Amino acid sequence: MDFSNSISQEVITSKIYLIKGVRVMIDSDLAELYGLETKALNQAVKRNIERFPKDFMFELSEKEFANLRSQFVTSSWGGRRNLPNVL
Repeated sequence: MDFSNSISQEVITSKIYLIKGVRVMIDSDLAELYGLETKALNQAVKRNIERFPKDFMFELSEKEFANLRSQFVTSSWGGRRNLPNVL
């Protein structure tokens, strides 16, 4: 998929975070870029997990999620039932 025509590099870069010393994207941000629901993205990855490195996706701890949310004035992840995955 070629994002160069529709999504700026700045938008993509702004959705990359450093967590546990690794550059990651929040599952909901990545799903948005692909035009998917977060649940559908996570299900697709889990169904095909053997295609990815073992450390491809991990769930944030409550502390990591709180630290990430504190970086923003308003949270774009309000109402989540589960901690987000990062990829």
